[in-house]
Formats: sequence, structure tokens, C-alpha cells
Amino acid sequence: MNGATLVLTEDRGEIRVLSLNRPAALNALSRAMANAIVAALRQAHSDPAVAAVVLTGVGERAFCAGVDLKEAQALTVAEVPAWFTEISECYRQILLVDKPVVVALNGVAAGGGYQMALVADWRIGHPRTRVTQPEINAGLPSIMGAYLMRFYLPLSLNQELSFSGRILHAEECRRLGLLNEIVPALELTETAYAQARALAAKSRVAFVATKARFREEVLAGFESARAAAIAGMQAAYAAGEPQRRMAEFLTKR
Repeated sequence: MNGATLVLTEDRGEIRVLSLNRPAALNALSRAMANAIVAALRQAHSDPAVAAVVLTGVGERAFCAGVDLKEAQALTVAEVPAWFTEISECYRQILLVDKPVVVALNGVAAGGGYQMALVADWRIGHPRTRVTQPEINAGLPSIMGAYLMRFYLPLSLNQELSFSGRILHAEECRRLGLLNEIVPALELTETAYAQARALAAKSRVAFVATKARFREEVLAGFESARAAAIAGMQAAYAAGEPQRRMAEFLTKR
């Protein structure tokens, strides 16, 4: 797939809808997918006809099931820095869009998919939405996800999720503030469009300034977290643990 087909683009009036389009792979975040997301977000940011963005996934099972394990399993230690820099750039780009970004979680959001949701401006799920920070179970340190969760969760719960990789169901996500809304699955996309329009109707100057302040707070430690994540992953890959665990998972699947 090329970038245009990895991320589908549709305009619903002034709302730009971006849909991750690898449903057979649960919309797994490959390097190519991350680059396509970044390009689509930059285009939406610079297009004066776009007032807000809705980000979702194609299919009913997953928004994004995390990084592409086939791609990640084949990495060498030397390839980790460039790979993770490109993967994590889509998180930063969501923050840099100076328009509302609403995420419609149409299923599982794991790892990188969960982290994309965490940096969005509004998160909507349905009763079957699930989120998880599962890196530890793949032999990888949970550093970037832990950094982003600190803006939502107390330290003890952040540690619990980072160390266990357990799954959070929709109702728990709503209670913890990780989801803004839970709606019936059939109403998810229309609710996301309506919320995007509602945010776009706010004062443009006021919204931009408010989002800029949130962005400054999140980006203040972003590069440090990214560097720590890269160092931790390189140590893990040098030990061979991620490669072994990912290979086992792919074989079982």
C-alpha cells in the first residue's frame, strides 16, 4: 500500500476524516503508516478549508493494535532509533495540528494506537473499545506510553498499567478520563463528526491558544521520553527479548 491508501482521507464539509486502513492487520502502526499519518495531519493542519480532524480506523475490531510486530521483530539494534523516531512522530504531529483532533476508537487501541489517542483533543469510544499499554509483554520498556499517561493517571495506576500491560475496558476508561464519551457502536462516527463540528465552532483564536498551552506541557518532556524509550528499546533488542517474544506471538497467531 502507498501512503494514500494506508490513510484514507474524506471531507465531511469542513471536517477532515482520516481513517487508518490496514484492517487485516488491525491497523497496525508500521513505519509507512506512521509517515502517512504525519503527512495527512500536516495537510489537514495547513488546509484553510479544514476546521477539525476526526481520526479513526477501518473495520470493527481495532482503531490501531499497536506497532506492526512483523516489522518490529525484524529490527536490528542500530535500526531502532530511526524506526521509533518515525513511529512516534505521528504522536507529536497530532499535538502540532492547531485544530481540534477527535479520535473515534472503533475497537482496540493498543500501544502506539493508545498513545495516538492520548495526545488527541477528544476521545470517543463504544462499549467494545479496549485500550492497553502492552509493550512490557513484548519484552519492550513502556516509556513513551508511561510518559503520556502521566497527564491522565496517578503514578500508582500508571505503574500498574505499564508493568502489567493489562487491558482497560471502555467503562473503566471513561471513569479514569481516558475516554470523554462512550456511545453505541453504530453512533460512533456520527458522534465524532458532531463533536468535531462543536469544537470547530468555538472561538478559533481561543482554541488555538488553549491547545498551544496543552501542547507545550506535553512536548516539554517529549524528546526526553523519546530518547529514553529508544535507549531502553536498544538495550532490550541487544538482549534479544523482543525478537523472541514477538516471534512466539506471531507463530501462535
